[in-house]
Amino acid sequence: MQRSPVGTGWIEVICGSMFSGKTEELISRLTRERIARKHVQIFKPRTDDRYATDAVVSHSAISLPCVAVERAGDIPRHVDPLATTVGIDECQFFGEELVGVVSRLADRGLRVICAGLDMDFRGEPFEPMPTLLAIAEYVTKKQAVCVVCGNPASRSQRMTASESKVVIGAHDSYEARCRRCHQATPAAAPDQQRLFAEDGPVGEHLARPEQPLLPLDPRKSP
Repeated sequence: MQRSPVGTGWIEVICGSMFSGKTEELISRLTRERIARKHVQIFKPRTDDRYATDAVVSHSAISLPCVAVERAGDIPRHVDPLATTVGIDECQFFGEELVGVVSRLADRGLRVICAGLDMDFRGEPFEPMPTLLAIAEYVTKKQAVCVVCGNPASRSQRMTASESKVVIGAHDSYEARCRRCHQATPAAAPDQQRLFAEDGPVGEHLARPEQPLLPLDPRKSP
């Protein structure tokens, strides 16, 4: 079990691809703090309005109320003097300014939990996350499931034509992909058979084996 520092603040970073459970992990940690009667505050960029404007919401619809801010520099003035833990979601949208903000909050003795994408849709480092990873005391890298082959997925495949670095979206714009199945450019759905389909139960679209399975030899049955 991870031992927490005593008498000092610290930084935790939760990173990974789209659909890897980053926000869900953030909410879980903050909920435990609230159960322990700690004073918790949560922030996110105002641009992230996919599910709600006043709450941090995971793709699985778990949520906690939050404060949406325009830029990272707005966070300190909203932090309550009684706060002991600060959560920040979608950190990749805040830019380099967030690094100094997070460091100052930790220096004040706060537990700061940051969640965000560590790579952009091209599979390249997505600042300020790499810098936050470097200065954090604790780092957790989450894995999704590749929708093409079922391998652990660490990359976010953009499924729209935009080449812009930032495109706010969810299942309509992105898929989780492994290293082999990821394409560095936006792409339409591949011809390969998917392990999971958006409109069907898990396993419904499993590719059939090339050779039929042979019946078991009853003489070799246990």
